[in-house]
Amino acid sequence: MFKWAWRQKNEAEREIFSPNNRIKCVFNLKNSQVFYRVYKNDKLIIKPSRLGFVVCGETPLKDQLSLVRTTTKKHNETIELLWGEDHLIPNNYSESAFFLAESKNSRRLYTIRFRVFDNGVAFRYEIPPQPKFQRITIADELTEFNLDLNTTAWKIPAYQPDRYEYSYEKSAVYDLRRPVHTPLTLRTPNGYYLSIHEASLYNYGAMTIQLNQNQVLQSDITPLSDGTRAHVDLPFQTPWRLIMIADSAIELTTNRLIYALNDPPSADFSWVKPLKFIGIWWAMYVGEWTWAPGERHGATTEHAKEYIDSATRLGISGLLIEGWNDGWEGDWLKNGIHNNFTNSTPDFDFPAVARYATAHNIELVGHHETVGFIDNYEAQIESAYNYYASNNVHYIKTGYAGSMMTINGRREYHHSQLGVLHYQKTIELAAKKHICLDIHEPIKGTGIERTWPNLLSREGARGQEYEGGTLSPSHACFLPYTRLLAGGMDYTNGIFDLDNNAKRINTTLARQIAYFITIYSGMAMAADRPFIYEERFPQVFDFIRTVPIDFERTLPLAGEVGEYYIVARQARGSQDWYIGGVADEYGRRATISLDFLPDGAYYAKIYSDTPESHYRDNPFAISISEKHVGKNDLLDIFIAPGGGFAIQLRKINP
Repeated sequence: MFKWAWRQKNEAEREIFSPNNRIKCVFNLKNSQVFYRVYKNDKLIIKPSRLGFVVCGETPLKDQLSLVRTTTKKHNETIELLWGEDHLIPNNYSESAFFLAESKNSRRLYTIRFRVFDNGVAFRYEIPPQPKFQRITIADELTEFNLDLNTTAWKIPAYQPDRYEYSYEKSAVYDLRRPVHTPLTLRTPNGYYLSIHEASLYNYGAMTIQLNQNQVLQSDITPLSDGTRAHVDLPFQTPWRLIMIADSAIELTTNRLIYALNDPPSADFSWVKPLKFIGIWWAMYVGEWTWAPGERHGATTEHAKEYIDSATRLGISGLLIEGWNDGWEGDWLKNGIHNNFTNSTPDFDFPAVARYATAHNIELVGHHETVGFIDNYEAQIESAYNYYASNNVHYIKTGYAGSMMTINGRREYHHSQLGVLHYQKTIELAAKKHICLDIHEPIKGTGIERTWPNLLSREGARGQEYEGGTLSPSHACFLPYTRLLAGGMDYTNGIFDLDNNAKRINTTLARQIAYFITIYSGMAMAADRPFIYEERFPQVFDFIRTVPIDFERTLPLAGEVGEYYIVARQARGSQDWYIGGVADEYGRRATISLDFLPDGAYYAKIYSDTPESHYRDNPFAISISEKHVGKNDLLDIFIAPGGGFAIQLRKINP
């Protein structure tokens, strides 16, 4: 439904309704300036908020505007994703595009395109070629999100040395005086849950958010080293500015609008397959082996073949090997400019290991740690990808562990325009070589996995390498409501050696397998050493072996931000379901209704904490039980402090 309210050419108001008529976005041209506001169920969520941007060498593009014309349409389709948490996603919206022109100054033109969905509002700027120029430098973006200052926010800081890797904190919007990353999750005083984010980020700095001088949240586009935000050729369109809207925190967790706002793939990606893998990785973290060559070097030919044998026995189809290439000697964070991505250390025979893996049907996951030295990496990237492809390696974990990127002699933020362009270059080149990526220290997810399905996973938040006192049990209870709204995350799940003093893990054993359900990743790592799985916990590892990493649909069951999260997922191409849950340091008891199951009987295998379990005092206590259940049953589950649970529901066919 669309409604017009005309006054004069520089005064106009338009209402755009979601397909179910519950969300309304109002476009307003007032005194030659552009604003918007958002309602749900006639309750104001986003107050009048300014739109516009500043172009270098020009007056700000926000005043003296008139409406030239408007187009409207309705769209209704179902998106099919090649892999992920959901197979099918609705893409239904009402759209209005407002074509604007300056009545004075340079008489520049631009368009603001709005899409209103049943679960959110999105808009973007579209800049056509201008009469006087074909290229512009954007100095700032003036997009506002005018919220009640008493709105609650869950945030991580932007522009910090560890990029996105910080613990989430709760505050009021009136405290957001320094930039914070998106997705920025919020709870309004009238009870709605929002997340401000962006979709389809290409050739532009990532958006952060902070209060402006008028005490209104405003976009803050990550600057380049020259202080500008982006240099672009025209025509150009910005990423979508996205406001996800939900009635509850748990409803927010399955908002998939970032995918709906991206284009479908333009090539054949049928070769892309999600992967479950182990790795020569955690042994380095606990001090048994080292990345650098020497007496305790981890990435040797001998160790790699042993791990391949272990992966075969464990029923895991992939193996990550880190520290195999030249460049890990000494302080590798400083020496990363010397990394070589095609030369092996003397004790690692890459072609021999690759042949051994192929013979055992194990996919090798290669590793490129750039430390953010982009000049060095881009000089080698094509030969490095060719080297992997020639050795039958189809997966790469890349890393950018430096606090900044070095590009063309300049220090740049990872999430600046140059960083965004670099990450995209790696994704597109990998696609040409039929290689899938797991990017650590990445640019945040904005749904481009729909267009480039070979981007199977990212990091982009604190993962389990931060265990050892830095991660609280509540951290994994924040992620589904914050970071995971931007797509899957490689959290490096499945650490079973919970009492290792070198890296003390603040979870129970049941929680470690729950992560395979609560934290989705298209490349899912069982991160501990194989002998821990085989010798100490073979029964518990059975769940990791059988849990899928590709799902038909996801149903959020219960949860609150930072407190707990319970979710059910149906395996793709199967009638089987999996349920997982995690809780903070206080624990809780959960009653789970199985009314989402189809008719018929299911065999349930339940891995849960015991009443004696505790993430500090008794992390290994676990209960494994079996029973037959159906859609009319309830499951009563105890979640210990810092604990979790995982349930496999297998359909019993007559």
